[in-house]
Amino acid sequence: MTVPEIFQPIATGSPPSQVTSRGDHPVPKLGIESQTYPISTNKFYANFFLGTQGQGTWTHPYSVAWCKGAGNAVSWGMCITHIDANQRAYGPPQSTIPGSPVQYFINPIGIQSMILSAAEFGPSTVLTTDTLRAFSANANLRPKIGSNSILTIPLVQGMGFVTGIYTNLCPAIQSSVFFRTVVSAGSPKAGVFKYRITLEDGKSWLLYAVPSTGGNPSLKLVSNTVLQGPSGWSGMIQIAKNPAGSSGEFLYDGSAGVYATAGQVKGSVQGTMGTYQLQWTKAGLTINPLLMFALPHHIQSFDSSTTSGLTSIQLQTPTKGMATAVIADGWTLIEPNLPTDMGFAPWSPAGGSAATLSAAAIQAIVKAGSSEINQDMNTQSNLDSMYFSGKALSKFAMIVYTLHDLANQPALATQGLANLKAAFSRFSNNSQIYPLVYDSVWGGVVSVGSYRTGDSGQDFGNTYYNDHHFHYGYFIHAAAVIAYLDPSWVASNRDWVNMLVRDVANPSIQDNYFPFSRNFDWYHGHSFAKGLFESGDSKDEESSSEDVMFAYGMKMWGQVVGDSAMEARGNLMLSILARSLQNYFLMQNDNVNQPANFIGNKVTGILFENKIDHTTYFGANLEYIQGIHMIPLIPASALTRTRQFVSEEWSTYFANGAVDPAANVVGGWKGVLYANLAMIDPRTSYSFFSQSNFDASW
Repeated sequence: MTVPEIFQPIATGSPPSQVTSRGDHPVPKLGIESQTYPISTNKFYANFFLGTQGQGTWTHPYSVAWCKGAGNAVSWGMCITHIDANQRAYGPPQSTIPGSPVQYFINPIGIQSMILSAAEFGPSTVLTTDTLRAFSANANLRPKIGSNSILTIPLVQGMGFVTGIYTNLCPAIQSSVFFRTVVSAGSPKAGVFKYRITLEDGKSWLLYAVPSTGGNPSLKLVSNTVLQGPSGWSGMIQIAKNPAGSSGEFLYDGSAGVYATAGQVKGSVQGTMGTYQLQWTKAGLTINPLLMFALPHHIQSFDSSTTSGLTSIQLQTPTKGMATAVIADGWTLIEPNLPTDMGFAPWSPAGGSAATLSAAAIQAIVKAGSSEINQDMNTQSNLDSMYFSGKALSKFAMIVYTLHDLANQPALATQGLANLKAAFSRFSNNSQIYPLVYDSVWGGVVSVGSYRTGDSGQDFGNTYYNDHHFHYGYFIHAAAVIAYLDPSWVASNRDWVNMLVRDVANPSIQDNYFPFSRNFDWYHGHSFAKGLFESGDSKDEESSSEDVMFAYGMKMWGQVVGDSAMEARGNLMLSILARSLQNYFLMQNDNVNQPANFIGNKVTGILFENKIDHTTYFGANLEYIQGIHMIPLIPASALTRTRQFVSEEWSTYFANGAVDPAANVVGGWKGVLYANLAMIDPRTSYSFFSQSNFDASW
């Protein structure tokens, strides 16, 4: 399959008519300046329009936050933080787990190393945002509402400098860590004036001032917290931390004066090779090349041209290892082994699909399936939760497929398929307990649950855009199975299923009903689940495996309905997810990106932008924490969860004699653990599920 441009719109029209619209979302668009396209609810900058507006935004490797009068500098500007590994705080060792890994680590918040501010800023200062896109947003500070004086900070993931664009203000560069020395260091290029700064913590920073008109702004150190410029000044000030001495300074000099304003992703697929480009729009002294920071999984995928731009500048990120500065206006990344041959049947990277089973296995499947296919699909899926309803439909879809294709039981499968269609129709007709509505405030499809109950946590916060990829991925997968078995079903259901795909993973800004790629973050290489909730540690994701489920479901839906671009995007997302999860979430013994005293946990638990906590939102049982990164077990599980990882995790936790033996686990998690075991020990897994005294609660 060859798809020259995979980011093609799925559709551009309104959602299906059974999904009505409403414009009274409970979360207001705080400080967001007017824009004509939907706002990304789950992106890195959301704290700037939520709650107090005082929590941070992580661009990696830097974070920025509105100071709001806090700290030694008592500033109302935008504080800039970078945390080194030796500044982390660690949770208690978990002595029951081999190696006693710590439960969590967190990067301190509120260290105001450098601050972009102005003498005019004070308690009347206001923060607004504009031009909110998938990779970027502008944060604006004004002395008061309606002021024409403004400081704009373009926020772009991976930005090499924190840039402030001043208009008619008196710049005040501040530090709550205190200035030790500030040295005027001349002009590395025409119109750019450099300062070397050492803070009292011994860290070195560089400042570049680029006046719009006139000469050297001659910044003056007026105290150990304030470096001040002239009044009525307009121009650009850029700040960067320099860990690399004179060689780092030379590289920063080369890119001083230019900055990224936005990013975009493009992609193509040819056979099993996927190629994607991260490209930036730039401003300022655009003759100069950009300096942007790449994460470890990026560097693994760089083509040779992009690799040539790697530099010696490296800065620690909060939860993604070391970021490396790259000199380039765009990157090209390659995924050479797309899972194009992955279908509904069991699959592995080495063996491909396994659609032929032994007679004994077929007999066992028919025995179990004959019972399961007769369960009440309507009752099990008619719930007040899109999440649990979708899981039920997806479960029955797997059963129907297995009976039809793997066990060759068309009569049983046909009966089950009819019941599955009927249960699914409740949702496609939008007559479930809490129907979906199109939210015209933020631009998305949400449950009416929180509107009706007043509970923001109803259905895990679906109304507030939490977890949409988890919830809708199950429906998309179920729809793909139905469409595979009955292609005639597609015509009357395509728009509704596509609506779910568009809500989570709209691939084109030409579709003005949904933001581009709400959940999947093309910079981080995985999705973020948290929606419109202010968070001190920013966005997070708990279930990496349900992230995979969405991409897999989307791939299969694209395949069965003939949308080759959607199928290609799904394949590329799966490959990127495998790489990013193996770097950051699923930690083998040789992991180099997470702290050495944490990787013994094997999975992250909940990964935030600023911390990682080996726990879940619903309990601290080890089978919960590890298992939430297993469910659901699908063909794509073998892509993301390597045999080496599964073996290490099983030995650590679930083997006989380990800390939490699978044999002793009760309830449904026991079945999850043994299904996961099939990836490394299929015989033991098969024996567990085929035993004569198998408990259905497993």
